[in-house]
Amino acid sequence: MAKDPDDGSALPPSRSSGYLVRDANRAFQRMIEQRIAPFGVTRGQWYFLRALWIEDGLSQRELSARVGTREPTTVTALRSMEKDGYVRRVQSREDRRRTHVWLTAAGRRLEKQLLPVARQIVDEAERGIAVRDVEAFRRTITRMTKNLDELLDRKS
Repeated sequence: MAKDPDDGSALPPSRSSGYLVRDANRAFQRMIEQRIAPFGVTRGQWYFLRALWIEDGLSQRELSARVGTREPTTVTALRSMEKDGYVRRVQSREDRRRTHVWLTAAGRRLEKQLLPVARQIVDEAERGIAVRDVEAFRRTITRMTKNLDELLDRKS
C-alpha cells in the first residue's frame, strides 16, 4: 500500500529539499562539464580554478577546504592542473611542509573564458523565474546550508 505523501511520514523526492538540491546540482554539474570540455578543463579542475580565481596562492590545505575535497584528491587534481599548465605549486619559505598553489598565466586566462560560460548556465537555469524568487531561493539555500553546517559542527 502506497503511503499518502501528505501524511507526514512519507518524503517523496518532490518534497525533499535535499533530493531537489541534489537533482539541481547534478544538472548544473552535467552542464558545466559539457560546456568547459572544449576548453580542455575538467569539472574537477573547474572547482579548483574557481577557488583560485577568487584567491590565488592558497595552501593545498586551504584549497581543499574551499573546494570541499580531501587533501589526497586535491593533490591528484593539482598534479593534473600543473601538467596542463594551469597552476604551479610553490613550497612555503616559512613552513617547508606547506605548499601554495598559484595560477599560471594560462590558468588566469581561463577565468575570462570560463566565467562567462558559468554565468550563461546560471542565466539559463534562472530563465522565467522572477528576480525576487531567485533572491529568496539564494537566501533560503544559504540558510539551509548554515543550519546543517551548525548541526555538523556541534557533533564534531
